[in-house]
Parts: sequence; structure tokens; C-alpha cells
Amino acid sequence: MRLPPEPVAPVTRRRLLAALAEIQSEGRVPSVVAGVVRDGELAWSAGYGDVPGDPADTQYKIGSITKTLTAVLVLQLVGEGRLSLDDQASSVLGEVGYADRTIRNLLAHNAGLQAEPNGPWWERSDVADANADFAALAAVNDGSEAAHPVLRTFHYSNLAYGLLGEVVARLRGEPWWTCVEERILGPLGMTRTSYQAEGVHAQGYSVHPYARTLVEEPHPDTGAMAPAGQLWSTVTDLATYTRFLLDGHPAVLSKAALEEAYIPQSGELASGVGYAHGLGFQLYAGGSGTLVGHTGSMPGFVATCFVDRKRRTGVVAMSNATSGMKAVVIATRLLDVLEASEPTVVAPWTPVTSVPAAFADLLGVWHWGMTPYVFELDGEALVARKNGVVVYRFADVDGRVVGTSGHHHGEELRVVRNQDGSVNHLDLRTFIFTRSPYDPEAPIPGGQPRP
Repeated sequence: MRLPPEPVAPVTRRRLLAALAEIQSEGRVPSVVAGVVRDGELAWSAGYGDVPGDPADTQYKIGSITKTLTAVLVLQLVGEGRLSLDDQASSVLGEVGYADRTIRNLLAHNAGLQAEPNGPWWERSDVADANADFAALAAVNDGSEAAHPVLRTFHYSNLAYGLLGEVVARLRGEPWWTCVEERILGPLGMTRTSYQAEGVHAQGYSVHPYARTLVEEPHPDTGAMAPAGQLWSTVTDLATYTRFLLDGHPAVLSKAALEEAYIPQSGELASGVGYAHGLGFQLYAGGSGTLVGHTGSMPGFVATCFVDRKRRTGVVAMSNATSGMKAVVIATRLLDVLEASEPTVVAPWTPVTSVPAAFADLLGVWHWGMTPYVFELDGEALVARKNGVVVYRFADVDGRVVGTSGHHHGEELRVVRNQDGSVNHLDLRTFIFTRSPYDPEAPIPGGQPRP
């Protein structure tokens, strides 16, 4: 049983608003809007500063959060079998610059591409100035200016998503933006997410560092680079998007496919274990362990959108200044305020009604050498605990016991039986588990080593 979603308590609203106000004031941004999501529903939203309309429905530019939508479009094609993650982009784009990189490399920013396309600063240039179409983009980016060899390191590349957007457009036979509208926004009901600003929206600004005056930033059409950061959205629409990131959607992408996209693909030594990148998604340490989503920035705007899958919470926030709002900091801070004020209520324990046949002979204490492990059911999974801590987790895959986490993720636990059908030992890829320590009837390393 899961408790129904409900708005946050008054004291929590006050604490969240106080955090938002501090972010707006200390960051010196004209306005900031934010929302927190609990169990897929918007539980709180507010704005602070000069918000031009309803904070939940005022559009702000979301920058590189756009990349996650491009990634979803690519993963849809992979799911349909029309594209493989290990295909080179040249299989669709032909021999253009950097098209010898794989789709996986481009999504994960480990293809070594230069960070930005050549020519005028694309984020502040209209299509009339540069990148009017993909041919123009490809013409000035011939692949000769790579920053790193492929797979050497994580190196964030906006240019990579210009290529990925064109891959989508060519395979679908329609513009990238049409694909976004028809294959993501429509099914999810995100009616206030648009290519250019529509209806009530915030003007983007840069703040003078000394005079504290505002300079209006342009809101350009970025053309062939649009798949990297063009879109506008609202707190309400991005909250809807976080629900999709938690649960998937049958008409967009399944939860299982999203979970694959969240597996870390690349990182850099300087970031340590605090950051990694999946297939189009950023992963930051925070919340219950890992936050998944993306930040975004364009001249005049900063945005953030993350979910904590274990707690089933999420956060979105947007401001209309080029700098000042630290996107990851505000995400972790608001989620920490929510958790501290209203802790996550875990799902209730329920008794097991039947033991899967594959697990029936595995429950209880087993020993690896002299070390005891307790094998027990945890919902539909089999877990092995060492000193009370889960170190292995297994699933029943068509009668096979297969690791789903830990050292033996993806490997099979084999049950080795005696002639009478009783279990002699468990073989986890040469890790031998026996009912008694160093059982002499089991093979090494179960039995005592021979002198």
C-alpha cells in the first residue's frame, strides 16, 4: 500500500520558501520558481522575486534539460530496433564530422568531441547567424578538433546533441521538434513546453557584476543545435516530466528502458564519485544515494530537474539569470528540506505468500569458507546478507538464479546437488557456499585446501 500524495504541511512550505528566498537573494537573480514532487505528484510550488505570472505556469528556458528529451527520442528508436547504441552515427548521417562515434558515446559525452560547435556562440546566435540547418552545422565541424580520444574521459559536448537530433530527424523523416511534440510532450500531457516562449514567460537577463543592473538576453532559435538546449517549460510541466522519469510511460519509454539509461557510462577523475553520466542523464550524489536528471543553462536562464528514485521524490527549479542559481545545489537543498521536514514513509512490509521454486533450497545460512551469509527473500528477490548488510541480490530469471546487484551482477548462482537430489553446495562463479564452514564434502574453496 502506498499513501496517497498530499501537499506538504504548512511548516514545510515555510521552510521550502525560505530556502528559495535565500537562493534568490544570495544568487541575485531577478526571479526563481521551483516545485517539489512526491510520489510523482507536485506537492509544493512557489516563486520568489519578480515572477511575471503564476509561478507554476510561467515559462522559463530549460537549456540542457532539453538533452534528456533528445536522449528519450534516441532510446525510442533503439527500443524499436531501428538503431543500436553501438551503431556509428555515420550509419544514419553519412561521413560528416564526428559521425564515426557511436550513439552510446554521443549520449554519454565520452566520444571526445569538442564541447562547442565552431562559429558564433550558438546559445546566443539566431539561425540567421549560424547553424541554420544541419548541413551548415556539419560544414564547419569536420571532426578534426576533438578534445580527447574516444572513451578517454567524460567531456561534455553540446555539439554531440546536434548530431543526435539529426539522427532522430532522419530516421523519423520529420523535424526533431515535431518528434518531441508528438512522441514525448503529447503523450505526457506537457502542454506548456514549447520550442519558443509562448504565453506568460520570463525574460532572460544577465546581471551586471558591480552595478547589479539587468541586461536583457536574446531568446534565439538555435536551429540545428536546438536538440542541445532550445526548449521552454514550466514548473508544472517539468513536474509531470519527473513522474515520467520515475515510472516511465507506455507511449513514450518504459521504466525498464529508463533504468538502463540511468546506468553510469562515463565520468572524469576530477569529479570523483560525486558525478557520472548515463545515456543522456546526469547522476549526482544526493538524496537517498543518487539523483538522476539534468541541469540546464542558456544566456539568461538556469534550470534543474532531478528525481530521487528510492524516495520517489523530485525537484524542479528555474531562474531568469545567466548565473547565480546553482542548479545542483538548489536541487539537493530543496529535497533535503523536504526529507528533513517530512521523512519518506517506506512501503509496508508484507508477508511472502509463496516461495519461488528457484529459491526454495537456498534460504538460510551458507558459508563462504568460514564466513556466514544469510540468504533470505526480500519481496520477489533473494538477498544474501553478510553481517546484516545485503551484499548480493538475485532474481528468478526463467528458473535461473541471476545476480542483480553486487560483485556478481548478471552472473548465475548454480545449485550443485548430490545424487540423492540434496544440495551439496552453491557455486557463484567459483565462489563456493556450503551449509557448514569449509565442508569437506564440497570442492575447494568449500573443503579444506589440500596440503
